[in-house]
This record gives sequence, structure tokens and C-alpha cells, in this order.
Amino acid sequence: MLTAEQIIAAQKANVETVFGLTQKALEGVEKLVELNVQVAKTSLKEAADHAQAVLSVKDAQELLALQASLLQPVAEKAAAYSRHLYDIASSTNAEVGRVAEEQLADMQRKFLAVVDTAIKNAPAGTENAAALVKSAVTAANNAFESVHKAVKQAADVAEANIQAVTNTAVKAAEAAKPKRAAA
Repeated sequence: MLTAEQIIAAQKANVETVFGLTQKALEGVEKLVELNVQVAKTSLKEAADHAQAVLSVKDAQELLALQASLLQPVAEKAAAYSRHLYDIASSTNAEVGRVAEEQLADMQRKFLAVVDTAIKNAPAGTENAAALVKSAVTAANNAFESVHKAVKQAADVAEANIQAVTNTAVKAAEAAKPKRAAA
């Protein structure tokens, strides 16, 4: 049986965990806001520079060349932005996942300790039921580990796919870049 002190300690640990996870989530949001502010500043400056360049164009051919020259950097910047977004999301998710895993492992250890204590203090004749409970807990832990490994593998595949799509987009933008005619 759990004592009042154990329950209070568990609740205190849970509150600390919630605040820790909230802090990690806010750090992720802060990084996202910083990225978006930087992108907004850069975009505003580039728009002003582009407007100045358009105003200094002397003929249609020069305008077309100017417009074509802007396509490559836009694709690269979009790919870079996507990578930054993904990095922020994955690092925040990894940190939250790490804390959650630690908490779950701690809870599993404590639960197994309670089960072990209950088995040791169980009345005679209940050994089979106690062994069944312990076996069920072990099976649940093993199932959780299997699911966790599958989720990690899926996340790794998703990350590889995002990287491949980003690389393909940048290469496609590079291939679409007009070649300068030899003068």
C-alpha cells in the first residue's frame, strides 16, 4: 500500500515533469518565432532589393533575366526554411520524448517494486495470481518497447524522406536555373 508521503512525492514529481515539458515546448515555440522573425526581416530586405533591381531594368530581356535569377535562391531558401522547421520540431519532440521515456521508465520501476512488494506480502496460496500479474506487467513492458522501437524507426524513415525531398527540390531548382549564354 502506498503511503501518503509516497503519493505526495509522486504528485510533486509529476508537477515538476509537467512544468519541465512545458518549458521545453515553450523553448521550441521561441525558436520557431525567432526563425520566422528572421525570415520576415530577410524577406522584407530582399523585396526592397528586388524592387530596386526591377526599377533599374532597362529592357524586357534584362527583366526576364532578373526574374529567372531569383528562382534558384527562392527554392533554396524554401528548402532551408523547411529544414529549420523540421529541426526545431524534431529536437523539441526528441526532448519531450526523452523526458516522457524517463518518466515512464521510472513509473514502470516503481510499479514493479509495488508488485514485488505485494507478491512478497501476499497470503499463502496466491503465488500463481501474483506470478500472473507480474507476467502481464512484463509483457506490457515488452510490448511498449516494441512499439517504441517501431515509432523510432518510422521517425528515422520520415527524417530521411524529408531530407531526400529537400535535396530533390534544391536539385530541381538548380536544374531549372537558366544557363547564361556565353558572351
